[in-house]
Amino acid sequence: KKIRLTKERWSHIRRDHPNVEEEEIRHTILKPLKIIDDGKNKFFYFQYFKHRKSPERYLRVVVKYLNGDGFIITAHPIRQIR
Repeated sequence: KKIRLTKERWSHIRRDHPNVEEEEIRHTILKPLKIIDDGKNKFFYFQYFKHRKSPERYLRVVVKYLNGDGFIITAHPIRQIR
């Protein structure tokens, strides 16, 4: 399945979470450590990045699926997978 990151969503991520890199998002989507389905067409992709200096070393990428296509809603660092 294709997962898209629109310019508007990338602007949102960079504005609200400036320490998140596009390559980290790509890696998280392609090789997730874990995926959680919320049961409402929204999936949470997680990856661990040891190079991060803060305690928030996991990245959570939120993807919404509509008609078979995935759209990244947001991405942000977190301390642990929940």
